[in-house]
Amino acid sequence: MAPGVHTVAVIGAGKIGELMLSGLLRAGWPADKLMATTRRPARAEELTQRYGVRVVDNLTAVAEAEVLAVAVKPQDAAALLGDIGAKVPADKLVISLCAGLPTSFFGRRLPEGTPVVRVMTNTPALVDEAMTAISAGPHATAAHLALAEEMFKPLGATLRVPESQQDAVTALSGSGPAYFYLLVEAMIDAGILLGLPRQVAHELIVQTAIGSAVMLRDSGEHPVKLREAVTSPAGTTISAIRELENHGVRAALLAALEAARDRARQLAQQSE
Repeated sequence: MAPGVHTVAVIGAGKIGELMLSGLLRAGWPADKLMATTRRPARAEELTQRYGVRVVDNLTAVAEAEVLAVAVKPQDAAALLGDIGAKVPADKLVISLCAGLPTSFFGRRLPEGTPVVRVMTNTPALVDEAMTAISAGPHATAAHLALAEEMFKPLGATLRVPESQQDAVTALSGSGPAYFYLLVEAMIDAGILLGLPRQVAHELIVQTAIGSAVMLRDSGEHPVKLREAVTSPAGTTISAIRELENHGVRAALLAALEAARDRARQLAQQSE
């Protein structure tokens, strides 16, 4: 299956599925080449009005779409595949957006030889700044990977990784935006504590975060070097960093990401 405009069905068009739909449309994907499935009639009407895509039932999606993007919650995937798995043609590309679920989970529930590509993206897809990691299942070819990349590149950056790394990807970039939002929230609160109006603190921190991220991306420098450039001897920054280290911020982040990775593995086990 070569790259190009294929008919894509997003099965379970919740938050992540909607991100994919809106991103493809912003990239110029024709609305008549997109369809979605959802369990709630109100949600179906909302998607049709917002994006102009056709909302169909799961079996219609399986019959008509060339690519099936499965975006249901991990705990709902087994029931979904129990309903539609046997009806999926073995030459149809299945893209999994289900956090934690390996391609082998789909392989056991789909016809032998069905190509599956596992994808982990994140919510900055809303502003076309997502980080999307893509992994091939046993039957996915280079052409299948290229097609998946073509579908997700409009949402931001893409990266191919071995599937064995996907749980770590989920912990690092899949959940990653939440860590930054929490940090920004705490820094805004600190600004208020120091006497700044909330809006001023918000503007200071958000722009600082944007500038720092762009420097990390564009300078090519290691983050340690960039941090050292801000950290002068006996200055304000080193005093703050000492307190961060005293409170175990680095160790807390390491433990937090391990917990997220472990939860991704638990989701896979619970879905079996």
